[in-house]
Amino acid sequence: MQAVIEISGQQFIVAKGDELVIDRTNSDKTMQFEPLLVFDDKQTHVGQPTVKGGKVSAEVVDKEIKGDKVKIVKFQAKKRVKKTTGHRQPQTRIIIKSISVK
Repeated sequence: MQAVIEISGQQFIVAKGDELVIDRTNSDKTMQFEPLLVFDDKQTHVGQPTVKGGKVSAEVVDKEIKGDKVKIVKFQAKKRVKKTTGHRQPQTRIIIKSISVK
C-alpha cells in the first residue's frame, strides 16, 4: 500500500518502511499525517482534499541533521570585491511505520 502525503508544502509518495528527509520539525518521537491519496494493486482512495479515515504514521529517527552546503557568492564587477558565504538547511529524518484506511 502506498500513499501521497503533504509535508511543508511538498508532496511525497510513501510506502511502509520508506525513509524521508524533510524540513526540520519540533516533533520528538512520532508524527501523524492525513494522506491525499492511498492506493494499492486493487483499490484507490482519492481524498477531497484528504482521505477520510486515512492515517499515515511516521517515527522520527534523527531530529536534526544538516543538508548539503549551498555556497553563496556576492561579486561586484570592476571593484575587486568578492564575498563567499555558505548555508546548511536543518532537516529531520523520518521512517514511515504504517499506512491505514478505514
